Amino acid sequence: MLDRVRSRTGTWTGTARGALRAARNAGMLTPVRPDRALRIPLQFRRFGPTPAAIGAVAALRRPGGTALIDDRGPMTYEDLERHARALASTLAERLAGDVPIGILCRNHRGFVQALLAASRLGTDVVPLNTDFSARQLGEVLRREGVDLLVHDAEFGDVVEASSFTGDRIVTDELQDVVAATEPVAPKPHRHSRIVVLTSGTTGTPQGARTEPSPLMLARSSLSHLARVPLRSGEPMVIAPPLFHVLGLGYLTMGMGLGMPLVLSRRFDPVAVLEAIERHRAQALVAVPVMLQRILRARTSENLDSLEVVVSGGSALHPHLSTTFMDTFGDILHNVYGATETGWASIATPEDLRAAPGTVGHPAHGLTVRVLDGDGRVTPPGETGEIHTSGAIRFTGYTGGGRKPVRDGLVGTGDLGHFDAAGRLFVDGRADDMIVSGGENVFPGEVEDVLSGHPAVAEVAVTGVDDAEFGRRLAAYVVLADGGEVTADALKAHVKQNLARYKVPRDVHFVTALPRTTTGKVRKRDLAPPPGR
Repeated sequence: MLDRVRSRTGTWTGTARGALRAARNAGMLTPVRPDRALRIPLQFRRFGPTPAAIGAVAALRRPGGTALIDDRGPMTYEDLERHARALASTLAERLAGDVPIGILCRNHRGFVQALLAASRLGTDVVPLNTDFSARQLGEVLRREGVDLLVHDAEFGDVVEASSFTGDRIVTDELQDVVAATEPVAPKPHRHSRIVVLTSGTTGTPQGARTEPSPLMLARSSLSHLARVPLRSGEPMVIAPPLFHVLGLGYLTMGMGLGMPLVLSRRFDPVAVLEAIERHRAQALVAVPVMLQRILRARTSENLDSLEVVVSGGSALHPHLSTTFMDTFGDILHNVYGATETGWASIATPEDLRAAPGTVGHPAHGLTVRVLDGDGRVTPPGETGEIHTSGAIRFTGYTGGGRKPVRDGLVGTGDLGHFDAAGRLFVDGRADDMIVSGGENVFPGEVEDVLSGHPAVAEVAVTGVDDAEFGRRLAAYVVLADGGEVTADALKAHVKQNLARYKVPRDVHFVTALPRTTTGKVRKRDLAPPPGR
């Protein structure tokens, strides 16, 4: 364990004093040259609450500050804004009307430039999953009506096979495009919207159409800063893909704070540790499986600059959060939210120590309720569906359909409960619940127990058809390096901690779990090893 265990979480008071304290600690109140300060409101008036406005304001506040660091080196906020303006002019010339722009890029400056440029034009912007097959890509591009695509050269074959017939710009050409273009200030007829795709673990992902509320964004951002002490000017390593809501959210927050954002095209745990040490990063954003692999890769790096680690995107198992904090100090925060509504609750290190597995208390100004099937609020300890308001208003999926809404709150599809202290826990997805022999079982609680066994590195639990019980539990286990354990021993471990009907009937040892780019397990792809 580190010789210094830190807890710098702060406490949100819900008062103007608390908001000012959070803003001051984050460096948001740093004086800005008067002529630049006068131009800041104009950016939000022109572009609205979009990445374009955030990038433009960052360039006014910290023009010479480092905006990002990628495989091509550092780039200042002033240069990033200049490139975005020039690229926006090129995109505007090549757009065939008010049609969406797609971005198919890994984590590097090309993605950020395209995002800032496209969101200046008053059209929808669709960040695309870099793991898409040609079929999936084609389906999404057609459904979203994308007619102009910015993509990395490595995806050229996939784009060709997707039957996309629109215009294309390859990111390798962006430098030449910027150099040859005279920026022209766009006059958007409306504010752009970012169409974020859902995780898509059960098929082609849906596009969530949202409308951010500037007031709610400001309130929830200050609430976030009161619990997660990010600071302006301090480097932040963003490991999740930027097309995902977690990576995208912290990209925009980091720009809003004027932080240098450290990006890498592909996740590698050793490279992440080296980047934290080399750039003296204050913060790291990662999904739980990344944290698990960082733990395994840790050797002798000097990481004393690291003060904040944010986890999100999928379930953070109690054993992982405790082990991570025992290794790196009490600097871990667990963020819970939905693609459709943004973050809803934040667990501080204190929360994770007191109640491992929690996603914390609701963010200030947001409403989170757990409702039963009749729409009634459940008492502490009783499971129901989580409903939440958000800093962004969900207006439906681009392909049609909406989430269920009760009393103005959007149903997340997650089942959960509050404890007596008001901390929220996510028990699992409603469609993941397994009914075995008439008993309801949430795979997450069985996974939590199995992941706590010292021989287990990763585990996923799902339901399989059973002639006698209707469904039975099957566990897919990846052993830790050097780990040895039998299936019977793991069943006994579960039986010691949970009810008998929650013990998996089948235990399969596998070399890896199938995962999405954002770390979620694709349970539909789980299958017993050959011969079983």
